[in-house]
Amino acid sequence: MLKTKEPCYKVVGFIDDDPGMWGKRIHGLPVFGGISVLGSVLGRHQVDEIVIAIGSRRGEIVRFVIDALRDMPQKPELKIAPSLDEMLRAHHAGASIRKVRPADLLNREVVKLDMVRIAHALKGKAVLVTGAGGTIGSELSRRVLQYHPRKLIIIESHATSLFYAESELREMAEGTEIVSILGDIRDQALIDRVFREHKPAVVLHAAAHKHVHQLESNVHEGVGNNILGTYYVARAAHKHEAEVFLLVSTDKAVRPSCVMGATKRVAEFIVRSFAARGGRTRFVAVRFGNVLGSSGSVLEIFQEQIANGGPITVTDPAVTRYFMTVEEAAQLILQAASMALGGEIFILKMGTPVKILEMAKNLILLCGLEPDKDIEIRFTGLKQGEKMDEELIEDLGSCDESEHPSIMVLRPDGAAVTDIQSRIVDLEILSRPACAKALVEKLRELTPTFVPAAAHRIPAKGTFRAPTPYQ
Repeated sequence: MLKTKEPCYKVVGFIDDDPGMWGKRIHGLPVFGGISVLGSVLGRHQVDEIVIAIGSRRGEIVRFVIDALRDMPQKPELKIAPSLDEMLRAHHAGASIRKVRPADLLNREVVKLDMVRIAHALKGKAVLVTGAGGTIGSELSRRVLQYHPRKLIIIESHATSLFYAESELREMAEGTEIVSILGDIRDQALIDRVFREHKPAVVLHAAAHKHVHQLESNVHEGVGNNILGTYYVARAAHKHEAEVFLLVSTDKAVRPSCVMGATKRVAEFIVRSFAARGGRTRFVAVRFGNVLGSSGSVLEIFQEQIANGGPITVTDPAVTRYFMTVEEAAQLILQAASMALGGEIFILKMGTPVKILEMAKNLILLCGLEPDKDIEIRFTGLKQGEKMDEELIEDLGSCDESEHPSIMVLRPDGAAVTDIQSRIVDLEILSRPACAKALVEKLRELTPTFVPAAAHRIPAKGTFRAPTPYQ
């Protein structure tokens, strides 16, 4: 700041939680004390900006400062100085003081990767990413390119998303061949041709329908994409002897209360079923919570609502969710792929669950506005299939630490590795709009912990007849 001409900073002083620093001076400027003295410092000095220059506990400190500023008539702008680790990881020279991002509200440590191990798993190989136009799939594709694969094959059913993903990846490629395929993972002939022609060694299966409320009224789409699509891609990986097949799963697969969660739980069973068959391919899944800032996520909705002047809609004052940034998720997915032995479900450590109401209030404050004064917060009630709280693991006793501090491993159970090929045939027959209730009943058979929403509950025995394949 002293050396930079623009912008012209005049530093007032420092705040540090180390009592040994209190009363000392840095470049002639005082260390006022710990974070508890922030209010009195702001009362004595005209401060335009507060710069947070700490990587650990960043989320906790950002939230504390936002709360401290709540009653200030003139609110200084909050900025973040990158940590040394963030500066070293930056892909450009722009790692400088920046505005606070919503991800800074999370109380998370910077993810540290075993770069050598990931490089060994990807370098010089053909890598296939399904759903490459989505939030996770596109970030995975970008991260994969950093490890210099021989070929990157991307599949996406949405033409515009594929166009932008391909354009960006070609600019980043640096010698990697980019193969872009517009198509649906439910197209069995297409999937088989992709594997036959390109022989992917690593398959990162991110294609899925993810919106909970949407799939409650489109059960056939959830089953078709999330279950049948997963089965077809996994079968092709097994047949063509890929080295690794990794399924991107979700915390909603744990004791599912929605169709989306149930379909993802069955997808995990498919992975373990193929793992139990043996062969060259190592089949694994990675389970984590909400991705901060992904398309259609609660954060994106809140930002739009604030921009429109409100109200912000929150389902319930007590509802909580796990959150992770898309960069963290993609990095840990690649780390898990490099660790795969076969049959594991890797659980990404998500930190502390976040209260959605607190996130909404902090986002409003970050915009320099007052909750329930400038922007109304309105409670709408839980939507069909939603839970108050999500969980990553059903039984903590079945989970072990892995070689990586941010990843746990769920031990296989016998029920999850049974061959479900005959059930897949049943789902193929029923996978159409008219068979929603029959599909939900099949999901209940496959996932006994699934409690469907009232609209999907099957009537008492003898009052409902599932349609035949020709009805």
